[in-house]
Amino acid sequence: MVETPLIQLKNICKSYGGENGTPIHKVLHGIDLSIYTGEFVAIVGTSGSGKSTLMNILGCLDKASSGEYLFAGKNISNFKADELAYLRREAFGFVFQGYHLIPTLDTSHNIQVPAIYKGTDFEDRERKTNELLHRLGLEQRKSHYPNQLSGGQQQRVSIARALVNGGYIILADEPTGALDSKSGIEVMELLKELASAGHTIILITHDSQVASQAQRIVRISDGLIIEDSKNSSYEIVNSKNTFEKRDFIEHMKEGVKKDSSLLAEINEAIISAWKTLWVNRFRTLLTLIGIIIGVCAVIVLMGVGKATSQKALKQMETFGDVNRISIWPDIDKVTGVERTLTLNDVEAIDKVDNVEYTTPARGTSVSIKFGNVNVGAFALMTNENGLKIFNWEIVNGEFFTKEDEKNLSKVAVLGKVVREKLFGEEPFIGEYILVNNIPFRVIGELGEMAAYSGDKEDDDMIVLPFTLGTRQLDNKIEPRSIQLYIKDYNLANETVEDMTRTLKNVRGTDDFRINNNPSKIQAQKEANKEQNLLITLIGSISLIVGGIGIMNIMLMSVKERTKEIGIRMATGARQSDIKRQFLTEAVLVSLIGGVAGVVVAIIIGAVLISFDIELIFSVKAILIAFFSAVITGLIFGYIPASKASKLDPVVALNGE
Repeated sequence: MVETPLIQLKNICKSYGGENGTPIHKVLHGIDLSIYTGEFVAIVGTSGSGKSTLMNILGCLDKASSGEYLFAGKNISNFKADELAYLRREAFGFVFQGYHLIPTLDTSHNIQVPAIYKGTDFEDRERKTNELLHRLGLEQRKSHYPNQLSGGQQQRVSIARALVNGGYIILADEPTGALDSKSGIEVMELLKELASAGHTIILITHDSQVASQAQRIVRISDGLIIEDSKNSSYEIVNSKNTFEKRDFIEHMKEGVKKDSSLLAEINEAIISAWKTLWVNRFRTLLTLIGIIIGVCAVIVLMGVGKATSQKALKQMETFGDVNRISIWPDIDKVTGVERTLTLNDVEAIDKVDNVEYTTPARGTSVSIKFGNVNVGAFALMTNENGLKIFNWEIVNGEFFTKEDEKNLSKVAVLGKVVREKLFGEEPFIGEYILVNNIPFRVIGELGEMAAYSGDKEDDDMIVLPFTLGTRQLDNKIEPRSIQLYIKDYNLANETVEDMTRTLKNVRGTDDFRINNNPSKIQAQKEANKEQNLLITLIGSISLIVGGIGIMNIMLMSVKERTKEIGIRMATGARQSDIKRQFLTEAVLVSLIGGVAGVVVAIIIGAVLISFDIELIFSVKAILIAFFSAVITGLIFGYIPASKASKLDPVVALNGE
């Protein structure tokens, strides 16, 4: 039975250019080549002969312009990028002239890169890595970085990396070109040892002396194979690690799946991202500042906005404005005389749905005397419901009752300013005062209202029972207004419509006006929402600026790490792996910035509060700011990550 070649090239041609009117440059001209399992083949040619292009095609780093590439009998000429990445990961191991180690990773982690992309778990990776370190004499260099290793040591690390996934096919591109003679001999001995162990070795070199150590020598010139001969002096060793073609092809039919879970892949991406960010920590810090400022701005501005809104609403609530509706007489459109309300109107309004309390109300200026003290004040006459409707608080004594109103009791409740003017800090409950020379017994004191309104005149008043007060002080029994308290302020507009219909029926005309405070508060709340939204948008501008900073720094990172991207692709990284790597870095920056921004915002908030600047933190604001930062990193990191994932492996490897 005829053995199927492991690798078979049929009429392979490769050319560059031809796009946008550029001239076509042909590099390979109909290459036919078969390589069998376990062979040690040296491809020899001078610079410009096409040997490197041929190596890139053999190693699935590049695709031919025409012709067929059969891998273990399967045509892979039309394989997609991820399928080629699968082959590079599972079958190939690369040894480059320039070593191509990732500078931010130590020896151990450089070796493990292909195994990570294969999905090998941590314990197996460590075991294989330690075995290779021992085998290649690098145990004492496990934690060293590439710049701490000699050329020979770096090349041995490169060989170890090529072997960590099995290294069935070793593609060595000028492996001794950058080494001294001693190190070069050591590397060639390693390659011969691997060939003896059954690995298929494809050596690319310009040095005939190096090529002479191979089992088979293929000479290439001007894109054509001009010689393909066996090396009669090469000692053939029985294969101990033969690449099983059939099993591999069956495995390959499963597609580009990996053994690891998505969670494990993300975990590896985070670890790798952290190492990269730490190496460039100063630049990372500068990028973080933008995110920190953005998150902090959103949280603090939303906190200040919320505190301001709540303060305004609290002031309204203090005066009963949240549930209070007022009815006032209107001007007669014919006579120009102000109409009057009646107690019948009060009774009718009291029966409207959603109305809980009503009171007629009338006010007048009065003179109050106690002993030798004589003061002027405003007297407000209401019934017993005034306490609830106006949202007053009794801090001393009590408010008058329904019985006091019915019995025409001469009782009075004082505001704070009136109490201080008349009594100072002396006891006053039960004392009699003269209101317009009419005696009233003091039964209580209202809580301070100026603290909320900012106007001391709000406390310069007394409250008297409506019926007695209007008769004794004003000689009128008609209310100046009707004040009422509704159960549900969300139904304020509907309640006003019902009251309007009711009063029109009772009065026969529309000669009144209704002050709908609850609807104003609803409007205020809507305005507050819009204000908070505007504040959030202003703060978000800082986040967007931070996001642009992330994108800028990631684009720079892609440019600076082009060779690293090529190395990762050569060792088996799929496009999604590269994209995930750079996206993870962007999100990690925004994640750290988000946490730091929250902490800074809390510190700034504490400082502002210590200076009596009102600020209310909310979990909602913190979560919005934090997740906005993360999403910002995701959005602005996508373009650089996508750009990195679409790089051509060959172009990336040759990038600086």
